[in-house]
Amino acid sequence: MTTNRDRQRAAARARLEREMADRAENSRVRRRRNTMIAAGAGGLVVLLGVAWLVVALTKGDDKKTEAGADPSASAAPTSCTWLPLVDPSASPKPEIPKEVKDVGTPPTSGEPRTGTQLMTLDTSVGTVKIEMDTAHAPCAAASFTYLASKKFFDGSKCHRLVTSGIYVLQCGDPSATGMGGPTYRYAEENLPTGRRPAYTEGMVAIAKTQDPSSSGSQFFIVYKDIESLQADYTVLGKVTEGLDLVKKVAEAGVVPDAQSQSEGDGAPKTEVKINTMTVAPAQG
Repeated sequence: MTTNRDRQRAAARARLEREMADRAENSRVRRRRNTMIAAGAGGLVVLLGVAWLVVALTKGDDKKTEAGADPSASAAPTSCTWLPLVDPSASPKPEIPKEVKDVGTPPTSGEPRTGTQLMTLDTSVGTVKIEMDTAHAPCAAASFTYLASKKFFDGSKCHRLVTSGIYVLQCGDPSATGMGGPTYRYAEENLPTGRRPAYTEGMVAIAKTQDPSSSGSQFFIVYKDIESLQADYTVLGKVTEGLDLVKKVAEAGVVPDAQSQSEGDGAPKTEVKINTMTVAPAQG
């Protein structure tokens, strides 16, 4: 016969098992959320297989903070390094996938390192203006300035909308597959380390893989504060006009992606096409 003590012990064990299962699930959800942004860009590295992502971070670069933080917190590099996706010394040289758009690489010096630049997106849903933080994200700004001058983004679609866990509209892939970008990568900078939440409404940041120095052309617009995303992604700047348009796109919802584990992750139901992207000169 089962005693009261036995029943109490059984109930306690059941509670403990439930708590452990809940903790494991919460941990899994947090990990998935923190890799959501990387998932699309990461596909490119998987596709290449032998992609050459040389780590070119100066010691301490991963501790940089966003605009307004103490600029003396770490030593900023004085030039930008553009890292080729494919090892040029490999034999035979791997083919660059069709999702990658080759327009060369930005200049290796001379990029603005003060003030801001205005990036204007003429899209199918209206005009979105982004103030790029040239002072704190000079290499990212230089990359976007260069790519815009090559019409890299013109005619591309914002391929991803996330409405659950994280709240972003992701653009910048000419192939609209989540695996596209330029033939180079560069180091992360201007990370919002120490901020809670790290990524807030109106921020524009750059997608990357889980590897360092893997920033490319894909960027995401944050339309609602994100509590769970870690400070791993370069803050390019902030939206100064058109955030209401992004919010309307988010309200319309997503086309479910069969490969995604989240119902709120897929292509936006309202198509967002970047007709043209232009960048104005730096403003001191």
